[in-house]
Amino acid sequence: MVEGERGFPLVIAGPSGAGKTTLARIVVEREEGLRFSVSDTSRPIRGEEKDGVDYRFLGEADFKRRIEEDAYAEWALVHGDYYGTPRSEIDGPAERGETVVLDIDVQGSEQIRARYPEAVGIFVVPPSMEVMESRLRARGTEKEDRIRRRLADAREEMTRKYEFDYIVINDDLDAAADTVRAIARAERWRSGRLRDAARR
Repeated sequence: MVEGERGFPLVIAGPSGAGKTTLARIVVEREEGLRFSVSDTSRPIRGEEKDGVDYRFLGEADFKRRIEEDAYAEWALVHGDYYGTPRSEIDGPAERGETVVLDIDVQGSEQIRARYPEAVGIFVVPPSMEVMESRLRARGTEKEDRIRRRLADAREEMTRKYEFDYIVINDDLDAAADTVRAIARAERWRSGRLRDAARR
């Protein structure tokens, strides 16, 4: 480890159907020094998801109690469900020099970047709105009203893409993963980041 090297939050955000979760998982598998942050959520478990691996699935009352305890680095109510990143998912790993990959929504990314100025934001976009809708429907995990809600929210979220440091178009998963890995490597060795970490 270089003197002063410190991990940082790498935020991967984007609308539902952009493929950000799959992209984040692949990047963590393929790039050394990255760690996936497991978020809490109050939404029901989907398909083959595993508690503690994909998310920690909590009841709404438990989630709200953790908000009151200030346990979250960020949290948001998205599509009618709560999502949040525990502080412990970021602080400890960053001190150990790990870059923590967060797969979160636009609201959550704004909170992370306010709390952690060293964070890097990547906005993932699908090749088109039609592709995004097709991906959402292909999941087969949600009813029509929830799909329509996600699509409406996605159109709003897309207007905020220029608030991020990087935009990655996910039209080819391997190519998109390579782009995110390159961003992570470059940011890890940014001279200003190393200088600031060495001063702590």
